[in-house]
Amino acid sequence: MRVLHFFKTFYPDTMGGVEQVISQIARGSVKLGIDTDVLTLTSSHVVSPLEVDGYSVHRVRQDFQIASTSFSTAVFGRFKELSRKADVIHYHFPWPFMDVVHFLTQVKKPTVVTYHSDIIRQKNLLKLYRPLMNKFLGSVDKIVATSPNYLETSSVLRQFSNKVSIIPIGLDKSAYPKPSDERVHYWRGKFGAKFFLFVGVLRYYKGLHILLEASKGADYPIVIVGAGPMERALKEQASKLGLRNIHFLGLLPDEDKVALLMLCYAVVFPSHLRSEAFGISLLESAMFAKPMISSEIGTGTSYINISNETGLVLPPSDSVALRQAMQYLWEHPEKAAEMGVKAEERYLRLFTADIMVEKYAKIYREIVG
Repeated sequence: MRVLHFFKTFYPDTMGGVEQVISQIARGSVKLGIDTDVLTLTSSHVVSPLEVDGYSVHRVRQDFQIASTSFSTAVFGRFKELSRKADVIHYHFPWPFMDVVHFLTQVKKPTVVTYHSDIIRQKNLLKLYRPLMNKFLGSVDKIVATSPNYLETSSVLRQFSNKVSIIPIGLDKSAYPKPSDERVHYWRGKFGAKFFLFVGVLRYYKGLHILLEASKGADYPIVIVGAGPMERALKEQASKLGLRNIHFLGLLPDEDKVALLMLCYAVVFPSHLRSEAFGISLLESAMFAKPMISSEIGTGTSYINISNETGLVLPPSDSVALRQAMQYLWEHPEKAAEMGVKAEERYLRLFTADIMVEKYAKIYREIVG
């Protein structure tokens, strides 16, 4: 069997949440004997195919981008060519231009789409796009939601519930680098043995401004790993609030990120808008047996983090509740450790890459017939 994945961006240009999911599925599919191609757009002039972990990445030059949607005239021909060889086409939503390619190329192959997120921010554009979106989702053979929570709270997914399956995102811990003793010693020397950690892109929906507000007057260290469009505003806010316990580290190599995940006391993940559809960084926390603090936003974050079992789940945008949650974990180390153990148990039961890939392989077989 051969599967073609199609998304607007991928490694080596970017490695965000959707790209990580595609990579995990592709790598795991290869282990099951499923030949895998990934077709993507790139702003780079280098468009030669890449071999990554046994699967092929095909890149086509991006012509322009409008409202986070990439466009390319050259991709139509490349998509047709790769589709002819594929048994299954695996789309990754949302990307409105993908719907256009799907219809204009008129490729008649079994199709599955992983529904990563509703369109949240571009509400006016969504009104224009909705008829095409509904036609596209209605035309595919299978839709995959990444959590039961998201299916319940997405009005779009509920329209197509008769063809929706739930496959939670899974991670392969063995694919993460093992940090050297030197890096572990370095970070322990910098922040001690007890600190809160956030890992992620610094975007508007991550709720870090709420975390900074919640940190006023606190004396425990809070380490923020990642960069992004909100970085300058957050650093200015921290400075105005006089926060000396906040440490912005920017982007770090995976080895350092893993070292910090291993060392941290707990992970705080204050995303307050449902643009945070799942929370891969939150799942990484569970994988490393860390108690978590997150908000109830009706998405996969509350499927990963079960309130009072694997961590604490709070009302969104509530800096007082967030402050109280951090204080509670800080003052109750035995409870925090117990939550961390349960978080890892839940990861092993529901969220490994092997479990995810087996479920996708089953869907591929079903729709091929």
